[in-house]
Amino acid sequence: MLELMSQAPSPITPGTYFGWGDVMIQSGNLVVIIAMLVLFVLALVLPFPGGRSRK
Repeated sequence: MLELMSQAPSPITPGTYFGWGDVMIQSGNLVVIIAMLVLFVLALVLPFPGGRSRK
């Protein structure tokens, strides 16, 4: 078992970070935040199916 542990690859290196002033964010987290914002805007803009036909 110790042999397998010693042959394991090295740990993954840290991701890419973007910084604006005091704010620093990892690229993967930035992609998730942008996707969430896009889905939120689409949820506000797109109507519910059949929602306007009710009186």
